[in-house]
Amino acid sequence: MLGKVLTSLLLLAVFFHEPAEAQKKKETLLSEKVTQMMEWASKRSVIKMNGDKFRRFVKAPPRNYSVVIMFTALQPQRQCGVCRQADEEFQVLANSWRFSSAFTNKVFFASVDFDEGSDVFQMLNMNSAPTFLHFPSKGKPRRSDTYELQVRGFAAEQLARWVADRTDVQIRVIRPPNYAGPLLLGFLLAVIGGLAYLRRHNLEFLFNTNVWAFSALCFVLVMTSGQMWNHIRGPPYAHKNPSTGQVSYIHGSSQAQFVAETHIVLLFNAAVTMGIVLLCEAATSDLDIGKRKSTCTHTHTHTHTHTDCVFRLSKIIFQQRATRISQLYVHSCV
Repeated sequence: MLGKVLTSLLLLAVFFHEPAEAQKKKETLLSEKVTQMMEWASKRSVIKMNGDKFRRFVKAPPRNYSVVIMFTALQPQRQCGVCRQADEEFQVLANSWRFSSAFTNKVFFASVDFDEGSDVFQMLNMNSAPTFLHFPSKGKPRRSDTYELQVRGFAAEQLARWVADRTDVQIRVIRPPNYAGPLLLGFLLAVIGGLAYLRRHNLEFLFNTNVWAFSALCFVLVMTSGQMWNHIRGPPYAHKNPSTGQVSYIHGSSQAQFVAETHIVLLFNAAVTMGIVLLCEAATSDLDIGKRKSTCTHTHTHTHTHTDCVFRLSKIIFQQRATRISQLYVHSCV
């Protein structure tokens, strides 16, 4: 009887000892991983990862921290200007996190370059850069863990809102001081003040309707072409697929746009506006009737040509976007 009791106690001790030993190893491994990540983060806000580091510190358990990774292609031969711009904003975000009270071991920022971790790109079936992904501390990444770069842009402020939504870590973006804007504004005011001083005895130009009309027209063209949206959202100038090398200047979604697209719209609007202004000037000029008719006819022809080009281009853009949206809808349904 005593032998059976001792045997049972021995089996129970072995049964409870093995999970405890496994749990201890798990905690030790987790502590080592967190310590290593903190050491890297203390030296560099954005941790550079290759395939081995990604599999060990992101994919392999255990892990009780989130990782926000930018997948990019920064090598010169890739010619990805958008990647460099996005990397600058990502660095601003990571530095704001590193040197603030938001610094914690619950979230880390890392980057994987295509030329240093192409196996990671293949593992995730990723064929475009830059791309931002959030790997949560528990479970697999969801659809919302992929940052909508083409919709929200890559400004550090937009990235901070997304990180706060996914990790509950509030990061106040602090940008390094940029004196270019104030210096340019001061120089412009100095030039205007100097011109006004030189012509202080003849300020009739301030009451010139053409000057004010031209200024107002430039302001309207800038605003209607989407330049303010660019300033707020910070979209890329264009998008280059690192796999095919194809450059897209027109966004495929109806909810976003590239900077190049707004410049195209600005040029077409300016061309049509200039045509209408010249048409009005030709109709109200002091020339004889024959010359006025000839000038109006030529101006009308050019204006009509520009307008027709604008509408044709707009039709092509809307058709491309409609096709793209329908493809995405069908893909999501499948």
